[in-house]
Amino acid sequence: MAFRFRRAQRLLKTDEFSSVFRLRQMRTNAWFQVYVSPNTLGHARLGLVVGKKTAKRAVRRNYIKRSVREIFRQHPARLTSFDFVVRARTAFGPAERAEVEQALAALFARLSTCRVSSSR
Repeated sequence: MAFRFRRAQRLLKTDEFSSVFRLRQMRTNAWFQVYVSPNTLGHARLGLVVGKKTAKRAVRRNYIKRSVREIFRQHPARLTSFDFVVRARTAFGPAERAEVEQALAALFARLSTCRVSSSR
């Protein structure tokens, strides 16, 4: 199925997260801080950071992560050859989901069109 969120589409290791943070190319809005780094894999990968300061309860943090993964999964054509790390800044629930989806999709679109210089 084309819409699965496969293991190859995830940032899993600390080194993978660190390489994205080290480049420091990011965009921010009220909901998220999104870091981006180019990769040579031909497909986008996603890493998530949702801290306890953002949402105290694990249920809320997991909802935020599921929502971000779903938004990422629904926009594969725009997101090619980049590693994204999404850091949640504000907790949200089902009532704000549509607004959050538009905000994150806009951040992904802005970051995938900008030219990121690689310092590797």
